[in-house]
Parts: sequence; structure tokens; C-alpha cells
Amino acid sequence: MATATPVARRADALLRRLEWTVLKRLDGLLQGDHRTLMRGSGLDLADLREYQHHDDVRHIDWNVTARLQTPHVRVFTEDREMAAWFLLDLSPSVDFGSGQQRKSQVLLDFTAVLARLIGRHGNRVGAVLYGSRGQPVVDAVLPARGGRTQVLRLMQMVLQPPAKPAGTPQKNGVTQLADLLRAAVHTVRQRGTVFVVSDFISEPGWEKPLGELARRHDVVAVRLVDPLELDLPDLGLIPIRDVETGQQLLVDTHDPGFRQRFARIAAQREAQLLESLGRAGVDTLELSTDDDLAEAVMRFIELRKRRQRLGREGLAGRPVPTQLPTRTRQGLGPRSQGASP
Repeated sequence: MATATPVARRADALLRRLEWTVLKRLDGLLQGDHRTLMRGSGLDLADLREYQHHDDVRHIDWNVTARLQTPHVRVFTEDREMAAWFLLDLSPSVDFGSGQQRKSQVLLDFTAVLARLIGRHGNRVGAVLYGSRGQPVVDAVLPARGGRTQVLRLMQMVLQPPAKPAGTPQKNGVTQLADLLRAAVHTVRQRGTVFVVSDFISEPGWEKPLGELARRHDVVAVRLVDPLELDLPDLGLIPIRDVETGQQLLVDTHDPGFRQRFARIAAQREAQLLESLGRAGVDTLELSTDDDLAEAVMRFIELRKRRQRLGREGLAGRPVPTQLPTRTRQGLGPRSQGASP
């Protein structure tokens, strides 16, 4: 048997730790309720046939009925196999943390826990990686498969991105989250659940492809946040560097006026981000670097349950809100504030 690489051993040790510290706390929470976590691919239209006694009248295809002058019903087949995809933004701004954890570590832990939870029910998980080699490009696609080995394979790809093919030109620039989402539109064909794990510190233009993805899939925007991006404390005169462009700026955080402007810009960006996510029709879960991961997953599961309840109310004729309440903060900083001081 081949000797495990250091990255493989690190991934296995991390997953074992998460299984004991997070998954063990969540045991029993999803028993018999895994459809709360992800909606899967649902029902697929298989055929049309003439209406028969005891057929469900809700399945009558009125367009075909009008053309043929004979009632016809739609026949469906249910695809019970579910697939979850993780779109992972590993751009330089994600490799930031003002405390004990970086956003990249939160991304890895959350992805591993959710993938393991989903995979334990016999479902498949896949991933699309963006920016993992420090360049604003889609780096790798991991086809959807099941099992613990698949989760370890995904973790290893995050910890040690695949080598760049020889002769590939260097591409510099800031994060273009739209490129990741467009790649997913073409990659994720079967309807399922898609987790977009990112700090959403990106150039504009990602809203439209996110909406396209949400029209076919059940999409969850997992926002990675660090407290320093939300509220800048008085640290005196400090250098701030944009990790994506290399631009450096000396700022005086002792100046109350500067901190107020920072907070105002952060609040504006927060409002714009929430509005964009709401228009795209996706659920939103916020993950902070000072979060307890188990509590965050429970928060996500509660959000899914609430979505199901609201869906049933909508079928009963009650209005369904377009935004689900989640844990929120005062805001996110502008793109350059994702940089490390």
C-alpha cells in the first residue's frame, strides 16, 4: 500500500478532529431529516399520457389537453439521488484572519463537515475550485462522488491545489467571482444543492450568473467574514495591503473620522450585497472567523427547515418572503479591507 503523503495525513487528521468535535455534536440532528439539508434533483418529466381515473388532476398538462382535445397528464420519475456541489473561492482575500482562524480555515472546516454530513446519507459531493494557486482562474473540478474518501480528496485539493500545467500563462488581477459561477453553470448539470463559499470580495458582475445558477439549483451563499472587516478598531498608524493587487496604504485608525467613513462604506457594501443576494433568490449563511462551527451548521439547518415551512405556506396560498432571516452583522468592508495589515 502506498505511503500517505503529508497533505493526505493532514487532511485525514483534520477530518477526524472535525468528526469528533463537530459531527459528534450534530449526531441525531439529521436522523430521518436529511432532505432538510438539501433538496436534491426532485422530479423529472418522463412522459405524457391520457388522463385516467384516480390520476392527480394537478398533473394535467392543459396545453397538450387543449391541442388534442383529450385530457393528458404529465408522468414523472423521482430521482432520489442527491448531489451537492461546493464552489470554493480560494482567492487571496480569503486567506485573511485577524484572530486565531483565517477565513480559508473556516471555508475548509465548513466544507468538510457539510460534505461529510451529506455523504453519510449516500449522496454525492463535488467541487469547483477558484483562485487556489493565487491566480483569478478556475483551478480544478472534482466530479461528484460519494463516501469519506471523496471528502478527503476534496480537502487535499484545498490544502494543496493541483499543479499548474506546464506552459500555462500567468494571470494576475483581482477576484472575478463571475468566472467561478459561470464555470459552475456549465459544470453542474444535474439539479441539486450548490454551496457558494466565498467572502464575496470581488469585482462586480457575479450577480447575473448567480441568478442563472439559482434558477436551476438550490443555491446557498456562504459568506466568509472576519470581525476586522466589519469594525475597524483604534490600532494607531498601520499599513494596509491589498493582497490581490499588492497596493499598500498607510492609514491612521486613531482618527475617529476615518473609522466612521470605514463603517459607512462597510454598511453600504453590506446593504448592496444583501440586495444582490436577495435578487438572485438564494439563501444566505454567514460564517465568521470567530464562529462556533457546530452552531453555524445548526443555524444553517434551521434555515433549511424554515425554508420548507415557508414553502408549504406558499402552497397553501400564503405569501412566502423572498429573504430568510439569518445571523447578520453591521457590514462587510470594501474589497481592499479584505487585505491583511
